[in-house]
Amino acid sequence: MMLRLLRTDSDNLDFLRLVRLLDADLAVRDGAEHAFYAQLNRAAMAHLRHAVVAYQHDEPVACGAFKEYAPDLVEIKRIFVQPAFRGLGAARAVLAELEQWASELAYAGYVLETGQSQPEAIRLYESSGYQRTPNFGPYAGVANSVCLRKNAG
Repeated sequence: MMLRLLRTDSDNLDFLRLVRLLDADLAVRDGAEHAFYAQLNRAAMAHLRHAVVAYQHDEPVACGAFKEYAPDLVEIKRIFVQPAFRGLGAARAVLAELEQWASELAYAGYVLETGQSQPEAIRLYESSGYQRTPNFGPYAGVANSVCLRKNAG
C-alpha cells in the first residue's frame, strides 16, 4: 500500500475525524470501562502537537500521535486504522513515523498504553520491539490496560 504520511497536530480535521472513529470503536471494545479511558483521551487531545495522518491516495486511512511523557520519553497515543485498511501496514507505518519524529526531537524512548480488548494492537507493538512494562500513570492498577515501552534507536 502506498501511503503518504503527513506530520501535523491534533487540530487537523482528518486527524479529528479518524479519532472520532477510534473513539466509537473503543466504546464498543471497552464497554463499561470506556468512560475512564475517554476522559484520559479527551484530556490528551487538547495538547497533541505531534500527530501523523496516513493517506491512501487522498483518503485519510490511519492516524497516531505522541506527547511528552517525561523529559526523555514520549507517550504514543491515538493509533487507529480505518477497518477497510487494516492488515496492510498502515498502523506500522504511522508508528514508525511517530518514532522517527520523536527521535529527531532527541527523545530516548516511547511508552504507550493499549487494552486487553485490542489484541491486534498488542501484536503490532510487540512485533515492533515494544516490551511490556508495569502500568504507568493513570493506568497503574487497571487490569484492562497493557503498557509497553521501547527505547529509541
